[in-house]
Amino acid sequence: MSDAKEHSVVFRPLDRRSDIEITERNLPHWCQAGAALFVTFRLADSLPREVLLRMADELRIWLKSRSLPVCLAETVLGTIGFDSEPILSQLRPELRREFRRRASQLIHHSLDSCHGSCVLKDAPNAEIVANSIRHFDGEKYDLDSLVVMPNHVHVIAQFREDGGLHTIGQSWMRYTARKINERLGRMGVLWQPEPFDHAIRSTDDFEYFQRYIVENPVKAKLATEEYLYWKRP
Repeated sequence: MSDAKEHSVVFRPLDRRSDIEITERNLPHWCQAGAALFVTFRLADSLPREVLLRMADELRIWLKSRSLPVCLAETVLGTIGFDSEPILSQLRPELRREFRRRASQLIHHSLDSCHGSCVLKDAPNAEIVANSIRHFDGEKYDLDSLVVMPNHVHVIAQFREDGGLHTIGQSWMRYTARKINERLGRMGVLWQPEPFDHAIRSTDDFEYFQRYIVENPVKAKLATEEYLYWKRP
């Protein structure tokens, strides 16, 4: 990869006293200009149906053990028309956080099992993704670190304008899908259309996700040539 663009950056947590843009499709997305996000993009075939069903079963057992609404397990299935927010809004804040953390853990653990085609394990494809993400670093957003795993990507980014993740994230996926499909001589959907994102809420949160990105390939037992890691110098 080319050398990083040099510019001084201060990464900031979410400021709850300022305006927060909240959008929702199957998942809630919190975005605030000038606040850091941990973002995960995954390939369309990275979580096959049987894996999603197994995750939902595990989540139902977990929910039942805590006397929480078992219908919330639908969240990991991405069921069209299912809106978890009215149900979650009735729970205490600590239970909402615990549920979202558990659902996120199930998803990310399953991704690390490397289901699907894993086309990002191929170094040239990983380079296409990493270079696309880094292209406007220091202009439209600031990057702290990223890792391209065989079937998903993690990024810590701080967007300079509201709505940055939605518009720029879609641009990353469109461009890389076209370039990778051209390279592989194939057509069709490459990415799952909706990323996961977590608004970083504190310095401890920020450091946790930095460690997560560094340690992710190790936990997934990947060889050096099977992933691409980049960190701001």
